[in-house]
Amino acid sequence: MTTTTTVTTTATTPTTAATTTAAADRGARPDPGVDAAGPEERIAGDRDRIDDLDRRIIELIRERVEVSARIQRTRIEAGGRRVNLSREMEVLTHYRERLGRPGTSLAMTLLELCRGRV
Repeated sequence: MTTTTTVTTTATTPTTAATTTAAADRGARPDPGVDAAGPEERIAGDRDRIDDLDRRIIELIRERVEVSARIQRTRIEAGGRRVNLSREMEVLTHYRERLGRPGTSLAMTLLELCRGRV
């Protein structure tokens, strides 16, 4: 008679700051038992993250303004109008469909920033 014994082992690895940061960048929430920071520290960290996101959003908006100005110049040089209302409606619809009613307001603000920069 032969007896077979199966041994199962579980390896655990400590969570490092790099792993936690990478998970946060992917939108994953860290294990609540791992973070020993108090609420003030967590709030400060999240505010820093929002500040970074805002900086990146502003950079993208500035880039959008530049591209829009280039399109307007090209359209005017070709004998067209500076503003293409059907395209603006597409932008409004796009934002509304993805962000709801507030998306329309955001799109209107973006369009306003981009008009008349020629």
